[in-house]
Amino acid sequence: MVTRTKGNIIPALRYRNAPAAIEFLCKAFGFERQAVYQSSDTQVDHAQLVLGGDMIMLGSASNDGDYAKWVSPLKSPDDAGTQGIYVVIDDCDAHHARAKAAGARILRPPTDEDYGGRGYTCRDLEGNVWSFGTYDPWATSS
Repeated sequence: MVTRTKGNIIPALRYRNAPAAIEFLCKAFGFERQAVYQSSDTQVDHAQLVLGGDMIMLGSASNDGDYAKWVSPLKSPDDAGTQGIYVVIDDCDAHHARAKAAGARILRPPTDEDYGGRGYTCRDLEGNVWSFGTYDPWATSS
């Protein structure tokens, strides 16, 4: 059994241009840098970005090590992936406007959901799918 604390599940992403991804994720989605370790201006060895009490980790794609065999960026920003990330936010429309202004590719504009809340879906610079919404599954679970 896992005790719920800050971010027990932390998505880890790989980007071809991790420095640009960090800039984008902060500007478009509101993440803040907690830690960024770089071996050069273009190589991010490991980064931790936080949003509220949650975190994502990311790094530059490489061909080195076992992890590179298991996780890689999408081949094209239009490819379908095997996952998407959902983030609970307070103001869907304001967040959408911020993301769109920063260059997020909007896949589904803000929509009132049948199950409650309001949300939208977009892609980041390298095609990862992100959904943001006011629906909080923790608040509605019994």
